[in-house]
Amino acid sequence: MSTIVEPVLQVDVWRGDEHGRFQRFEVPRMESQTVLDVVIHIQRHVDPTLSYRFACRVGMCGSCAMTVNGRARWTCRTHVSKVVAHAGAVLEVAPLNHLPVIKDLAVDMSDFFDKWRDAKGFFHGERTRHDAFATVDPGSPERQAADAGIECIGCGVCYASCDVVAWNPSYLGPAALNRAWTLANDVRDTTQQERLHAVSNDAGCHSCHTLGSCTERCPKGLAPTASIAGLKRLGGRAPKGGRN
Repeated sequence: MSTIVEPVLQVDVWRGDEHGRFQRFEVPRMESQTVLDVVIHIQRHVDPTLSYRFACRVGMCGSCAMTVNGRARWTCRTHVSKVVAHAGAVLEVAPLNHLPVIKDLAVDMSDFFDKWRDAKGFFHGERTRHDAFATVDPGSPERQAADAGIECIGCGVCYASCDVVAWNPSYLGPAALNRAWTLANDVRDTTQQERLHAVSNDAGCHSCHTLGSCTERCPKGLAPTASIAGLKRLGGRAPKGGRN
């Protein structure tokens, strides 16, 4: 009687810090298997010391972003069959680029979110809880411009894909600038001049080379390249020091 041999997937996983190395694992190949399924299998059934992040598993939190076969992706939404096209091919999983590696597949996101702060990526209004709600016309050009980028969940895929971040670590990056653009179009915000000044320096929007990797790879289908171009236009039209 012949023995049925289950298909096996060869997986190289980054171990250690930024000076670590890849370690080879063998994982059962399953139908409709995601890259996150593979990582979870390794941690639960092969090596419990493997470090990584995930939460929702349905593309809502963005915390499972990793570098898969050289490209930043959400591992929960990336099926193995789409990145390992033929038998014998190796699946490679590494931490996101341009961020310090804490351990294995987990990176320190502090710099990423600090740049949101530096880009004034937070709302500052003038009304209090005692005032009536401010109204925004949903059909206004400003609201529609904000809508185009407002669904960002801060996964870091665009940041890890940006060549300018690799060349210039002080560059604010596409996610922070996209957030600044959404707020630059919020008519309720009172810090427009300060925000435009914050994103118009050497680390800001004018350092973007418009390569488009952020837009190409955004899992949400957003276009940070367009948001950055919008900030450039605002800066070009504004008086010195920002716009009123």
